[in-house]
Amino acid sequence: MAKYFDVHPENPQRRTISQVADIIRTGGLVVYPTDSCFALGCQLGNRDGLDRIRSIRQLDERHHFTLMCQDFAQLGQFVRLDNAVFREVKAFTPGSYTFILPATKEAPRRLLHPKKKTVGVRIPDHVVAQALLAELGEPLLSSTLLLPGQEEPLTQGWEIKEELDHVVDAVIDSGDCGTEPTTVVDFSSGEPEVVRRGAGDPTPFE
Repeated sequence: MAKYFDVHPENPQRRTISQVADIIRTGGLVVYPTDSCFALGCQLGNRDGLDRIRSIRQLDERHHFTLMCQDFAQLGQFVRLDNAVFREVKAFTPGSYTFILPATKEAPRRLLHPKKKTVGVRIPDHVVAQALLAELGEPLLSSTLLLPGQEEPLTQGWEIKEELDHVVDAVIDSGDCGTEPTTVVDFSSGEPEVVRRGAGDPTPFE
């Protein structure tokens, strides 16, 4: 059964965030809020967690997973950005965008797109997500919580707990965080290509 944590959306309880971080560090898979919608997250090197996310969402190997990063310093460890791309990405983070970029050697190989060797990265503009990332001190391997056959992500923490009680280890609920996933911008060719229109305004990249 998943543990359920009710967290204040503006002043998340430090002790609760620490408990969730411990679950992640010991191999747990958690559901947590972001500035676009709820996400599934586990530790970077957690192969079992990755497989569980694939199973829950029924994803194939071409799916781009996202490294949810606390800040630009962390993001820069895992992807390569030239000066022009750096300026564009920097201008829209933190925010509801996921950027697909060439991976560095720091990024776990099994997260990369098999042909392009790219990975998705983002910095969330969400107090609870940021608190969790700060407590962990490393990115969260993440994927939008969009279940097979559903057109929109679940928005209620208690509903997620009921639906995924036996396949995740914890649910953090800090209130409704919307149904629109991030806007995904692919910079792998050096030029921006909007591959999914979502919560972030895609206009600057079109």
